[in-house]
Order: sequence, then structure tokens, then C-alpha cells
Amino acid sequence: MHNKTFVAVAVGLGLVALPALTGCGSSNGGGSADSRTVTLVSHDSWAVSKSVQKDFEKQSGYKLRVLNDGDAGQAVNKAILTKDHPQGDVFFGVDNTLLSRALDNGLFQSYRPKGSDLVLPQYRVDQDKHRVTPIDTGDICVNYDKAYFDQHKLTPPKSFADLAEPAYKNLLVTENAATSSPGLGFLLGSAAQYGDGGWQGYWKKLKDNGVKVVDGWEQAYSQEFSGSSGGRKAGGDRPLVVSYASSPPAEVIYAKKRPSTAPTGVSYGTCFRQTEYAGLLSNAGNTKGGKAFLDFLLTKEFQDDMPLNMFVYPVREGAQVPPDFVKYGPQAKSPETMAPEKIAAHRDQWVKSWTSLVLK
Repeated sequence: MHNKTFVAVAVGLGLVALPALTGCGSSNGGGSADSRTVTLVSHDSWAVSKSVQKDFEKQSGYKLRVLNDGDAGQAVNKAILTKDHPQGDVFFGVDNTLLSRALDNGLFQSYRPKGSDLVLPQYRVDQDKHRVTPIDTGDICVNYDKAYFDQHKLTPPKSFADLAEPAYKNLLVTENAATSSPGLGFLLGSAAQYGDGGWQGYWKKLKDNGVKVVDGWEQAYSQEFSGSSGGRKAGGDRPLVVSYASSPPAEVIYAKKRPSTAPTGVSYGTCFRQTEYAGLLSNAGNTKGGKAFLDFLLTKEFQDDMPLNMFVYPVREGAQVPPDFVKYGPQAKSPETMAPEKIAAHRDQWVKSWTSLVLK
């Protein structure tokens, strides 16, 4: 997901102190000060069609206020640090890589939204307490710049192992696993691929092969990656980037002149399956409004609207995915996955080890 301003870094179990907070909480413990306003805190990739948002506001009677808080990893860390006086009522964007951190720190209170029974079974979690609700899913994967590989008559990498080969030296940019959700997902994907004893050796090879690390997705994809529209304008010179399997359809749909094919491709042997959740924040000022908004996130209207706005797949049974999205951004057939319990047990130590190995 996107990254604009560095807010908090999680290395191991530590979180740095925050500067002065933006946004406003209420005097009654946080969240929306106005009972007719519901405040959503999210990462920078939150997006919804204006007509769909207006439908929510008309049907519920609440005005939606959105606070974007950088990359998903940063947004989660900041929400934890401000949980006693939260900036909003609902948090959207915590994913399976960081879920245990949010739950262990008491970020959410229990609520089971209407429509929860329609969430596809493979995405359901926390079924006993209902502190979070699955909203969308997608695959974190390496994307490649088709033009670069055509011009250099080089076959794009297909697997994690390929990325460490000399042919791809100084071509890959990824996000910091300590500050970025896709960066952490890529680290977990490599750990799933190579195991507890092998992933560090793999990352040593990537480092020796010139991998570049930046804070978050926005910088990696829109500035460093030569295949994105933003990267081309910014003079990005890395033809490989850790992004999403759903990034190519965005390049097609948002292009000023629609291309016949996507200018970017996906290395499907590098994918890690991500699921994002939303929850009612502990100490939210407007719990009633927050519950209404969580109900809305599982409606067919919102789930159908999501793919072409946030470029993720819906998790609601029967939700529609647009043909262009399926054509240019199909889901990985065999992505790497990891049990939530294993992520919880190893994530912080792996991030600490990764930081020492890759950034020092």
C-alpha cells in the first residue's frame, strides 16, 4: 500500500514515539467528536466511488470522514500508539501480516457486522471474538517493466530464486519490511518459500545482487519503478518492484490513452496472499456510526465497487469482479501463504533480523 510520511517504525517489538498527531479526536476518549460523523482511519490506498459513499451517508445518516495515515504498516503502528485516544471510529487496512500485533495490543473492540455470514470461509479469522472483519484480498508480487525486458532481450524473473540471479543485478526495488505492508509480505513470502533456516541466506543473495530498499509502496512503485506511469515521469530506473498482482490493471485503466495490453507484468512465482481487515476501534467516540460503516463495507454495493478503486479482490460471496480486472490482474494460482499463528510467533524477530541483515 501507499506511503507518504514516515510516522512510526516497528523493529522487533519496539515502536518509536510519535510527533504531534494530525486529525482531531473527541474529548470523550477519541473517535468522531460529532455523533453524526463517522471517522475512518486508513492507509493511503483507501478509495471508494463518490456515488457509493453518498449512498452510505444517505442510508445511514452519517457523514463519512477519512483520515489517511500513510503506508499500512505505519498506519497500524500509529493506531496502536493512539488507541487510548483514537483519531477515528473504524480502522481499515490491517492485514494478515500485522493482524496479531493489532489484536495483541487491544486495538479493536468486538463487533460482528451484518453480512459476516457471506464472507468466504477461507478469509474468516477471529471467529470467537469478532474483533476484525475481512474486507478484501490480494497478492503481493514482484511486477516487471515489459518494455525494459523486451529492449534488453531478457526473460523476466519467474520465481524468488530468479531474483537473486546475476542477470537481475541492481534491477529490484522493494519496501522496508519494518515500515511497509507489502515489504513485510514479501519478506514473509520468502520465509514461506525458504523456511526458518533459509530465508536469511536468500536475502543475503538479494543484497549482494543490488536490491534497493525504500520506506514504502508509493516511493517504490511510483518513483523508483520504471514500468509505472509515475515512475516513468520520475525517471525511475528499477524495472522490478514489489507491488501487487492487481497493479497491471491500474496501469491500463488509469492510462491517458488506454493501451492494448498492460505495460507491466507479474512474476507469479513471487506472490504472497494478503487479506485486509477492518475493525471498530477501542475507545471510539461514535461506536454506533462505526458499526453502521462496518456493515456497509460488507454490502454487495461496496464489495462490487472495490476492485476498480483499491485494486483488490472482494471477499463477499457473490460480489462481482470487473472483466478488465480479471483480465489484467488475475489472482495467483499458488501464492505463498503462512498461518496467522506462525506470523505472530516469528514476525517481529524476522523483521529485526532482516533489518540487521539488509539495512546495515
